[in-house]
Amino acid sequence: MSVFLDKNTRLLVQGITGKEGQFHTRQCVAYGTNVVAGMTPGKGGQKMDGIPVYNSVREATEATKPNASMILVPPPFAADAILEAIDSDIELIVCITEGIPVMDMMRVKNYLAQKPQCRLVGPNCPGLMTPGECKIGIMPNSMGKAGGPVGVISRSGTLTYEVMHQLTEVGLGQTTCIGIGGDPINGTNFIDCLSAFNQDPATKAVVMVGEIGGNAEEDACAFIKANMDMPVVGFIAGLTAPPGRRMGHAGAIVSGGKGTAEAKIEAMKAAGVHHCDNLGKIGELAKKVF
Repeated sequence: MSVFLDKNTRLLVQGITGKEGQFHTRQCVAYGTNVVAGMTPGKGGQKMDGIPVYNSVREATEATKPNASMILVPPPFAADAILEAIDSDIELIVCITEGIPVMDMMRVKNYLAQKPQCRLVGPNCPGLMTPGECKIGIMPNSMGKAGGPVGVISRSGTLTYEVMHQLTEVGLGQTTCIGIGGDPINGTNFIDCLSAFNQDPATKAVVMVGEIGGNAEEDACAFIKANMDMPVVGFIAGLTAPPGRRMGHAGAIVSGGKGTAEAKIEAMKAAGVHHCDNLGKIGELAKKVF
């Protein structure tokens, strides 16, 4: 089993003709993802490696019936790209773009609330992977092991791959691995993913990677304590980050005494999450706990 994407996913790539769009589309195809169409305004009628390109998402959806979209569009235009995908009722929208203005994402978030049938993952995220079935995003193809039973959720892009690699090395396969992105305003949060894994019969355990900034991890821990019986291993990045300094991306900042690594770690421990204090040992701890 898997959550959000599987071998039946039909992917549209917005921004397919750009350098990043071409590279990551080819990687997704090489992994086995069914990329049915691309979209770049003004490039309609062309093909990228045999994949038809359309001028609009509406044209692409009418012609090829995708149920997922990957957005690799520059920051000034990315919010409009997301809105266009929402307008076309695409079920899963994955925005990789980093640097989208917060005000743009507020507009997206408000509009997304009117379309509960659409799910946005990201922005500023590495995407998702159901090992052996489908990849949407920029995760390396060599990561991941099919067969479950572990679900992975991470705010950090590169730490998503690191956790997948360590789990694979200790023989623990993954159901689905989700990078939710590090921006302060995103589409899918920890609780959304935890709820999906909690309802997935193949997922028997979860690894959750958080970082400083905001209160998403604390909220997630409250959900785990109230709703989940399966074991959860957690890690919080940014323990040594100085207060007030943005680390890496927009959401990773400690301000006003909130969002500290210490507070998040305490929340994990209070919720019964098995906290790992050394990222290099997270696979070993997962093997021991799971």
